[in-house]
Amino acid sequence: MRCGFKRQMRLCLVAGAALLWSALAAGQTPGVTASSVVLGESAAFSGPAAQLGIQMRDGMKLYFDRVNAQGGVYGRRIALVTRDDGYEPNRAAENTHKLIEDDGVFALIGYVGTPTSQAALPIFTGAKVPFFGAFTGAELLREPFNRYIFNVRASYYDETDQIVQQLLIVGIKRFAVFYQNDAYGQAGLTGVRLAMKKRGGDIVALGTVERNTVDVAKAVKEIAPKHPDAIIMISAYKSIAAFIRQMKKLDYRGQFLNVSFVGSTALAHELGDEGRGVVISQVVPFPWGEATPVIAEFNALAARNKVDVNFSSVEGYLVAKAFVEGLRRAGKNLTRESLIRVLETMSNFDLGGFDVNFTPTNHNGSSYVDLTIITRDGNFLH
Repeated sequence: MRCGFKRQMRLCLVAGAALLWSALAAGQTPGVTASSVVLGESAAFSGPAAQLGIQMRDGMKLYFDRVNAQGGVYGRRIALVTRDDGYEPNRAAENTHKLIEDDGVFALIGYVGTPTSQAALPIFTGAKVPFFGAFTGAELLREPFNRYIFNVRASYYDETDQIVQQLLIVGIKRFAVFYQNDAYGQAGLTGVRLAMKKRGGDIVALGTVERNTVDVAKAVKEIAPKHPDAIIMISAYKSIAAFIRQMKKLDYRGQFLNVSFVGSTALAHELGDEGRGVVISQVVPFPWGEATPVIAEFNALAARNKVDVNFSSVEGYLVAKAFVEGLRRAGKNLTRESLIRVLETMSNFDLGGFDVNFTPTNHNGSSYVDLTIITRDGNFLH
């Protein structure tokens, strides 16, 4: 900027101050420009839990791509930056730092897993970055209340309560719990114990598996001799499949039940013929029906864009749709604080047969739980 020495000096100072103020204002809203808003996701795109991250990402992108094709939100197209954490907490923490500090994202969305979300929690909280729609029902993202966290799915406590209730209804009272030896598994185990304290039942055996492994021999040895009538399982699809196979080799004929994080379609594929009769709780509407408007909408888009239809991709789609509604409500002058404020006004917002309910004191958007069962041909009934 070239300026004369006298009369233009004041104009130069004013213009310079305006430019400085503009730069400072822009700096207060990372990831937002006139033409784009940048979001970040850390999830497993490799390793034993890869299908969960891939499916979640594909569902989110399906909706974001639709919005972008229509011109974005107030002219801003949505860009999703993804980083692979392999379902390992230390990598998730590193990715979160990079997404916030290097990639300069506006918000974090669709993280996959309890231990990975736990590792990210102090980082995004300290940076005051919204953390939206994580693929986990862990209580650590619900209590204590954190104004930067918004959960779209039901909690593991909701899921395990429904599972225990259903078992007791049909007269099953002796349970074992097979769980991943980390924050995710402990969250599910606590949910089972709370449900039993409220409803009844008895845990007769416990068995654990380490995250990202399929070494289930010790768990089988601890659970099989107790002959439980049902086994509630809280782990990822690879280790669950290994556990079920080994239990069946010992001629175990009780009921196997999982919470939603297992990755339903991935588990059905892993088990093949051995998957028949395995029960999985779900936190989204059934993907292969047309009665729910948002599912019909999802299926039409998925067919045109060759995206796999499964529970996890539906969850990603719902997360993206809820987030975009927040962007619309926040208006043209988008900031992280304006997004948080308007998300808290989304009371009983209907995404199309699936409601999301946020308030200033409760960021847990849904308590929806359904039970499904794997059929003989690897499909699902509910």
